[in-house]
Amino acid sequence: MTKSYAGGCACGAIRYEMSSEPIFENHCQCRDCQKRSGTGHGSYLTFPQRANVTIAGEAKEWRVADDNGNEKVHAFCPTCGTPVYLTFVAKPEPIAVHATSLDDPGQFNPQVVTYTIRGHAWDTIDSSLQKFERMPPG
Repeated sequence: MTKSYAGGCACGAIRYEMSSEPIFENHCQCRDCQKRSGTGHGSYLTFPQRANVTIAGEAKEWRVADDNGNEKVHAFCPTCGTPVYLTFVAKPEPIAVHATSLDDPGQFNPQVVTYTIRGHAWDTIDSSLQKFERMPPG
């Protein structure tokens, strides 16, 4: 049975919901995630089809290039500033939501840690997770 995933920003102005399963769940230690989160990494659930996600409310967006030069589009609440989701210019179908934006963050089940080459010794993450210096192929 497919679980439902719902969440949104801190003030409730942006809400999302989807019934598909995530195709990738990761902690990312890239510098972009560090700067945006204010910590050592960001945590995400990536879903296969943005078209299957219902989003209510108007997000502000900003674009940034990743280490490979690919543009990511970050969506955040213009009222409270909470980062809510991101999309990828080169691959417009998937959508990634921030794990802590879920109504039930316990639904997040990380599979890997990405961009460990940018990680910090003080940001320890579950040692049983598979680690990649950059984004794994696929």
